[in-house]
Amino acid sequence: MQDAHTVIGEAVRQVTLHESLAPLWFLCGYRGDNECTAMKIVVLDGYTLNPGDNPWTTLAGCGDLVVFERSTSDEVEERSDGADILITNKAAVSASVIERTVSLKFISVLATGYDVVDVAAARRRDIPVSNVPGYGTDTVAQYVMAVMLELCHHVGEHARSVREGAWTSSPDWSYWKQPLIELKGKKLGIVGFGRIGRRVAELGRAFGMGIVYATRTPPTDPSLEYRTMVEVFEEADFISLHCSLTEESEGMVDEALLLRMKPSAFLINTARGALINEDDLAMALNRGTIAGAALDVLAREPPTPDNPLLRASNCIVTPHIAWATLAARQRIMQATVENVRAFLAGQPINAVSY
Repeated sequence: MQDAHTVIGEAVRQVTLHESLAPLWFLCGYRGDNECTAMKIVVLDGYTLNPGDNPWTTLAGCGDLVVFERSTSDEVEERSDGADILITNKAAVSASVIERTVSLKFISVLATGYDVVDVAAARRRDIPVSNVPGYGTDTVAQYVMAVMLELCHHVGEHARSVREGAWTSSPDWSYWKQPLIELKGKKLGIVGFGRIGRRVAELGRAFGMGIVYATRTPPTDPSLEYRTMVEVFEEADFISLHCSLTEESEGMVDEALLLRMKPSAFLINTARGALINEDDLAMALNRGTIAGAALDVLAREPPTPDNPLLRASNCIVTPHIAWATLAARQRIMQATVENVRAFLAGQPINAVSY
């Protein structure tokens, strides 16, 4: 299978311009002869969005579509050449790419976070950058509850022990290899109270948990208990991170903050890996400073084999899957099509560059 494939409604689609379409000349590649060719749309790293179950068909109707499964930084420069629209998930679109790609008119990110794009460079060229907000609220919140329950019941570990014969050889009709925890009455601390954080709070309350939260914006829900971030770490039995990565928040979960947690408390991160000082967390887990952690994101992805969290005590690490249900990926695809269509109509939506 080739790394790239082209999906086009027609090999070359040309549209005769009418007077009413004149404002769209620059959008469709006007050549000066009353004809326009479809815009070239390049997807730089499309495999994780569509590994085969989430077709590009609708997006292909927006222009001449070329999809690359993955792109290195060097390949991004080469593959962006001649593109009118760039679409990326994790492939970095640097200032250099934006400045050199003279044909570039629009960038759409296949995610909510858009730090892979040099937005300032795009702004200097008046190139809109759009993202996909809100697609993962339910699926990421569902993942948070899944790992929270795994930390409580160790379902995977117990299932493996049964396969290995521990139950058939047990003198008792029931056994457990770890302390089992009931969520009702426990306190869930949420750091960052956007869409996902609020949904996690709803699910936590459904399990009978008390909710405390920290946020940069003024608290708005009187039924929930607002705390400073330090207070959340001191009080909560489970802490779930849902804040953005900034210069101020990078590495904020460090040894000092971890020492404020209860020894029985757990940390969950589905936000950004770099929020956590990974060496400090590994040390806290191995020393028993905290009871455990569940991480779907790491500072570097894929991680290097020597990442200390891959071998840390009672630490669940998953390969950035919280976002990746088919339903969520279909929402990303549809929202991206809507982003491109809105740009082609001269009215960009979900723009983060203005």
